[in-house]
Amino acid sequence: MMVKIALIGLLGIGAQWVAWRTGRPAIALMLIVGILAGPVLGIIDPERDFGALQEPIIKLAVAVILFEGGLSLNFRELRQAGGAVTMMVIIAGPIAWVLGTAAAHFGAGLSWEISALLGGIMIVTGPTVIGPMLRTLRVPARVRNILKWEGIVNDPIGALLAVGIYAYITYEGPNANIAVISMDVLAASFVAAALGAALGFAITWLFPRGHVPEYLKAPFLLVTVIAGFVIADLVKHETGLITVTVMGVVLANRQIYSSQALHRFKEDLAVLLISGVFIILSATLDWETVQQFRPQFVIFLLLLLFVVRPISVLVALLFSSVPWRERLFIAWIAPRGIVAVAITGLFALRLVDHGFPGAEALVPLSFAVVIATIFAHGFSAAWVAERLGINEGKGEGVIIVGANRWSVALGKALQTLEIPVTIADTSKFALRRARSENLTIHHGDILDEAHNDNIDLGEYQHLIAGTENDSHNQLITADLGPEMGFDQISRLSNDSRSKSKVGHGRLLFESGADYTSLLDKERDGWRFSKTNITEIFSGEEYRRNLAAGEEPLAVLKKDRRLLFFATDAKPVIENGDVVISFVAPDTPEERKADRAAKDAEKNGV
Repeated sequence: MMVKIALIGLLGIGAQWVAWRTGRPAIALMLIVGILAGPVLGIIDPERDFGALQEPIIKLAVAVILFEGGLSLNFRELRQAGGAVTMMVIIAGPIAWVLGTAAAHFGAGLSWEISALLGGIMIVTGPTVIGPMLRTLRVPARVRNILKWEGIVNDPIGALLAVGIYAYITYEGPNANIAVISMDVLAASFVAAALGAALGFAITWLFPRGHVPEYLKAPFLLVTVIAGFVIADLVKHETGLITVTVMGVVLANRQIYSSQALHRFKEDLAVLLISGVFIILSATLDWETVQQFRPQFVIFLLLLLFVVRPISVLVALLFSSVPWRERLFIAWIAPRGIVAVAITGLFALRLVDHGFPGAEALVPLSFAVVIATIFAHGFSAAWVAERLGINEGKGEGVIIVGANRWSVALGKALQTLEIPVTIADTSKFALRRARSENLTIHHGDILDEAHNDNIDLGEYQHLIAGTENDSHNQLITADLGPEMGFDQISRLSNDSRSKSKVGHGRLLFESGADYTSLLDKERDGWRFSKTNITEIFSGEEYRRNLAAGEEPLAVLKKDRRLLFFATDAKPVIENGDVVISFVAPDTPEERKADRAAKDAEKNGV
C-alpha cells in the first residue's frame, strides 16, 4: 500500500512536471498516466487497493480543492467580469442543463430521468481542470476570471441539482413532490452556505487576534475545512461543497494575518491532491467499464461539445460587454474533471441498486465526457485563443522595481532589443527620469499591486528587485518567488554581508555587485553594451575581451528568452545569442576613433 501511495504521488507530480517542461496540458498527461498505471498495466487498482476508503478520500480531496478555489475568488476580480459571471451561473447553467438532458436522451438513448441527472452533473467544469489549463495560457484577465468563477461556483450547483433530481426520481410511489424536494434541497443549501460563512468569519476573527499560534494556523484551517464539509454533508449529501466554497470566498475577501502563507499552503496542497485524485480516478477506468461504452454515446459527446456548451454560453452572454472573440473562446472551453466523475459514479451505484435501466451507462459516459473534453479543450485552447486573437503569448517583458539612473539605463538597453520594460516605484519623483526616457512606468508598491492584480506578473519573464533597501529587495523575492519562480527573479544587494546568505533569491551579476557600486559606476560613465555571438566571435572570445570589472548581465536567446547572470546562475553563451554587458566607458582615444569611423561612414569613405 505504501508503494502504491508513493507511486500515485510520483506519477501525478511527474505528469505535472512534464507538462510544465513541454507546455502540454497537465490534465491530459495525468489522465494518460493514470490509465496506463490502472487498466493498461494493472499496477494501481483503486477499488482493490483502497476499498471502502476510496470514496471518502476522493470526497475530502475535492472539498479541499474547492476550498482552495474559493480562496482565489476575490470580489475585486468581478469589476470587469461580474455581470458575465452572474449570467454564466443563472442563465447558461439552466440552459446547459436542459440542452444536456435532451442530448443525453436523444443522443445517448438514456431515459429522461437518467438524462436529467446526467445533464445536471455536466454543467460543472471545475477548478481541478480549469486551473491547470489556465496556468498554461495567457488570455485576457476577464476570460480567466469568468472561467475560474464559473467553474468553482457551478461545481456545488451541479452537485445539488443532481441531488434534487436523484431525490425526485427515487421517491417511492406517486408521492414525489417537486416543490417539497426543491425546498428540502434549498433549505439544506442555505444551512450549508450559512455554516461556511460562519466558519469563514470565525477564522477571520480568531487569526488576527492571536487566538491561534502561527505554526498551527495552516493545520487549524485544514481541519476546519474538513470538519465543515463533513458536517454539511451529514445534513444532506454534496452540500458540503457549498460550505467549503463559501468559506473560501469569505476568507479571500476578509483581511487576516498570514493570508498569503495560508493561501500558498492550500495551493500546494491542492496541486498535490489534484494530481493524486486524477491518477486514482483515471485508474478506476477498467476494461469492464470501457466495454459498456456504446457507439451512440459519440453523438452525445458531439452534441455536448458543439451544441450544448456554445449555445448556453452565447445566449447567456448575448447582451454582455464581453467582446465576441472572448465569448467564442469561453463557449468552447468547458473541460470536466474530478467532481463530474466522482458525483456521477456515486449516483450510478445508487441508481443501479434501485434498478433503474441505463444507470450502468453513467460511469463510462462520464469518463468519456472527461476524456473527450480534456483532450479536445486541453490541446486546442492555445490554438483557439491564437486564432481568435486573444492569446497574449508568453510574457517577454522585464519589470524592474526601483527607479534610479542605473535601472533606467538598463531599461533603455533592453528596450533597444525590443524587450518590453516596466519600471515600478513608490515615488513619482523617482519615476520622472524613466518617464522622460519613454519607458513604461508603474507607480505603486509592487507587492500590493501584484497581490491586488493591478499588475499581471504573467506579462514578465523576469523581475529585478533593484531598490536601495536590501531588506525590501529580499522581501520582494521571498513574496513573489513562489508565484513567478525564484529563477525568474534577481535582486541587487546593498549589503555585502547578504551575499553569503541563502534563501533570499539570486544576486544579479556573477560578482554580486551591490547597489551603491553600480550607481557609482553609472555616474562614472559605465554603460550597457550588446554583443552578437557568432562562429567568428565566440563566447570564449567575448569573455577574453572583457576588461577588469566588466561582466555580462544577461543573454538574449534566439527564442527571446532573457537569461540573467547571477552569483549562482551562469547561462551558457552560444552562437546566435546577444550578450548584454555592463562595461567601462571608452577612453578619449577610443571615443575619437569611433567618431572618425562614423564620420568616414557618413561621407562614404
